[in-house]
Amino acid sequence: MTRFLLILLMLVSANTVAVADSVKDWTKANLDSLVELYLHLHQHPELSYQEKETAARIAKEWSDVGYNVTTNVGGYGVVAVLENGSGPRVMLRTDLDALPVTEATQRDYASKVVVANEDGSQTGVMHACGHDIHMTNLVGVARYLASHKDQWKGTLILIGQPAEERGGGAKAMLDDGLFERFPRPDFAIALHVASDMAAGRIGYCPGYALANVDSVDITMKGKGGHGSAPETTIDPVMQAAELVVALQTIVSREISPREPGVITVGSIHGGTKHNIIGDECKLQLTVRSYSDEVRQNLLEGIERKAKAVAMGARAPEPDVRVSEGTPALYNDDDLTQRLVPVFEATIGQQNVKLVEPVMGGEDFSRYGLAGVPILMYRLGSVSERRLNQYRMAGRTPPSLHSPIYYPDVEPALRTGIATMSNVVLELMKK
Repeated sequence: MTRFLLILLMLVSANTVAVADSVKDWTKANLDSLVELYLHLHQHPELSYQEKETAARIAKEWSDVGYNVTTNVGGYGVVAVLENGSGPRVMLRTDLDALPVTEATQRDYASKVVVANEDGSQTGVMHACGHDIHMTNLVGVARYLASHKDQWKGTLILIGQPAEERGGGAKAMLDDGLFERFPRPDFAIALHVASDMAAGRIGYCPGYALANVDSVDITMKGKGGHGSAPETTIDPVMQAAELVVALQTIVSREISPREPGVITVGSIHGGTKHNIIGDECKLQLTVRSYSDEVRQNLLEGIERKAKAVAMGARAPEPDVRVSEGTPALYNDDDLTQRLVPVFEATIGQQNVKLVEPVMGGEDFSRYGLAGVPILMYRLGSVSERRLNQYRMAGRTPPSLHSPIYYPDVEPALRTGIATMSNVVLELMKK
């Protein structure tokens, strides 16, 4: 009996490797057309809530290989469904939007798109966060799974989500009935490029992987007057300066050092001239955390500190407005542990790395909060050669959102398509 089980395990292992190699071979044979798609998407970026042409292209790609496609879900969201008998329901997600960043990579395919901002100024538009890789990857996965239906069973759901960079796309799709109008998934998977990880490798992080990200707008109020007579005024700029320091004591003295928390004052605007004390000063904050308890403590502390500073200056009560952004992303522990061996079988154990959580935000988290086990893993996107060049020069590689970030497309796609396809084959295996 023991010998029989050993033989059975060996056969299963051999079959897993064979399927992994099948995906790799298919990707290699079809890579040219996928790179062509990547270049098109990179050169035609669209900002959040404006992804009309991008969504149409992704919808066509999925429809052309047999998926039942619905557009305009929660804005420009795209949902594609492919049924293949009874079995698990698995959702794969890509984001569609680009950033208001003027590309400075000097690549011959660099984006030259320029659009007008709300204030009338102009900005370049660029896929500086790798969403063009994400989209191309999911088109490749969609093509492979549609042409290899003998390897899996169940219902596959693909979503092209708008407005990830603005933190509103996932909520908009859920509010538009994503899990009521379409099959509710048993699992949801996504990947995100990493600018500091070599192409050909991936990283995974069970549990909290990305943070709650909230925005806070504060207006400190005062009484304006001449700079030569400060005693006749209530200075809002001085209040703002005091508040910036006071805010940091929330993290250092009110939050456990074992609990991550970040308060960033990203913008201060007050006053009009050298010798004038103005009536108000505006601050813009970003607040990051993992747990709900820390999140609420940080937000409550910010309002309390702002009011205390104003009271100390005998100033009117400040205006504090909180805009809740993306909730923390929690990778399901069981799902993560189930899929790590799939990653290792696909690209080799040496290329699969347990990584630390980071304080960035991602609204893929909302699908997990809706009760679906989720996993977002990190996809290395910069060649080892380029990373070594940065190290030898004593520099760090450009981060995501940088105007000079660009991925090494072919090795990133080979790894992304192989790992994601094999994840689906594991979750939907016959």
